[in-house]
Amino acid sequence: MSAQIEYKTEAGWRRWLRRILASEFFVLYLTIAYVLCLSPWIPYFWSMGNLTDILSNTWPLLVIAVGQTFVLIIGGIDLSQTSVLAFASIVGAALICTSLEPYIFSKCVMWGWIVAEDGGILAHSTAGFVLAIAIMLGCGMFVGLLNGISVAAFRMPAFMVTLVTMMMFSAVALYLAGSENIMHLPDEFVLLGDSYDLVSVPMFIAIGVTILAHILLRRSLFGMQVYAVGVNPMASRISGVPVRRVIILAFVISGLCAAIGSILYTARFEMGRPTLGATMLMDVVGANVIGGVSLSGGKGKILWAVFGVLFFVILANTLNFLNLSFYTIDLVKGVVIFGAATLDVVRGRIAQAS
Repeated sequence: MSAQIEYKTEAGWRRWLRRILASEFFVLYLTIAYVLCLSPWIPYFWSMGNLTDILSNTWPLLVIAVGQTFVLIIGGIDLSQTSVLAFASIVGAALICTSLEPYIFSKCVMWGWIVAEDGGILAHSTAGFVLAIAIMLGCGMFVGLLNGISVAAFRMPAFMVTLVTMMMFSAVALYLAGSENIMHLPDEFVLLGDSYDLVSVPMFIAIGVTILAHILLRRSLFGMQVYAVGVNPMASRISGVPVRRVIILAFVISGLCAAIGSILYTARFEMGRPTLGATMLMDVVGANVIGGVSLSGGKGKILWAVFGVLFFVILANTLNFLNLSFYTIDLVKGVVIFGAATLDVVRGRIAQAS
């Protein structure tokens, strides 16, 4: 009798574990468990200053990761998002900076026609910063369009295309700024990155982008087409899905989200940085993988990206509290991403079995 009760208990635990692993809220549960386990060791974690820091790091990364989600679902990957961050940052900052030091920027390629000692050409315009923001968004969409056309029209591998554009536009950002940071940005632009409170402008922007992306992906014909292309592009083409247009739009959305992230980071740091995002590629892709977005395409949700970003930001935050070296932190992040990818395979098999 006791053996039978033991068997039933064990079977109940297995069913419970399978239900947890198969749940779309699994990463959220994992995040909560991780925080609860580490809280006794890091009492400062729940302080207002640290929570504000976590949220300030979450909002721009979330916007960028949301854009990456679209590309991953169609079975691609966008490595060029990091270069969009730098490229858009330099272009926007150059247009609206209020002053520049001639002894630093006089040899810059933009000197004399875009920037001068008294700042950028839009610095003293009434709506200059609005136009600069539009141009920054255009930069991101341009890179995304270039990627999308290369992948969709010329059938080039997304990895190779976006790797090349990442190298190109990272180099362009360095060339335009002469490898220097562009500071002295106007206050109205800097306000967009103000994240010193729990409720902030970046929060509203990030949540707005996330909600719009969710509606687009789950409540529109385009969203259905994105999933169809990710599952089987050939069958989608035969079924009448405009595969090329869907791929191009997915990359344009990715570039647009990267540009919005660039605006938030540039405003937050109060400067245009030609190296902005240089080390963020693992964070963006890793957050999606941790959230459960499949690298092979056809599976993913904006909500999963949200959970993945939250876990990744909290992981980085707690690792910094442990005073680990930068290479140890990267090692831990890599192990976590690998574990998440492995776990995604396990969860897929559980879902198929049930």
